[in-house]
Amino acid sequence: MKKFVFIVLSFVLIIAASAQTKTIKPATQTKPTAASGRLVEIKTDYGTMVVKLYDSTPLHRDNFIKLVKQKFYDSLLFHRVIEGFMIQGGDPESKHADSAAMLGNGEAPGDMIPAEFRTGLYHKKGALAMARTDNPEKASSNCQFYIVQGQVYTNAQLNDMECKIRQNNPDFYFTDAERKTYNTIGGTPFLDQNYTVFGEVIKGIDVIDKIAAAQKDANDRPLQNIRMKMRMLN
Repeated sequence: MKKFVFIVLSFVLIIAASAQTKTIKPATQTKPTAASGRLVEIKTDYGTMVVKLYDSTPLHRDNFIKLVKQKFYDSLLFHRVIEGFMIQGGDPESKHADSAAMLGNGEAPGDMIPAEFRTGLYHKKGALAMARTDNPEKASSNCQFYIVQGQVYTNAQLNDMECKIRQNNPDFYFTDAERKTYNTIGGTPFLDQNYTVFGEVIKGIDVIDKIAAAQKDANDRPLQNIRMKMRMLN
């Protein structure tokens, strides 16, 4: 099975971001904002987060709710953490995994989830998104997810990323609101319109930083297991 990780291009885009590319679209253009939706509590060994699931991504929302209600995620690990990038979990093989086990291949029963890219849903700090293999349809894992920590980017860097994203998506651009968020709160803008964002952390965002800073091995797995437990709040 293919491992649910981020394609190497993601990291290349960070390095390639420069300060010389001009803005692509007028900054006055806007996009719709994310609608409010169902709330999920994620308890971890480092604290508790509350995430809001977007109604505008119903396939991902409903799949996540189903797994939460089935207690699928309970006792699974955040098995891959990269400070300044994201924290990833949801591999069912992590529940009873040996400390030396390679994780990231596990799946839930069923098919992958078709991509649900939406304007206005982007990879700001706290964004909840699904991992995926490097498949041409960019379909998501049916269980493995990540939460963005990211970092702050300048407008010059965003301009460069915008150009690269537009090579495959000519209508793409960062709005004023998105640029302000990436300039101040941060995120992983190079993943926009490439991985499906379907929710965001609305409480306990500091927990992301704590998990991301955990000591880890050469495979980005925390040396001490970081387990999760989830429940629906509404």
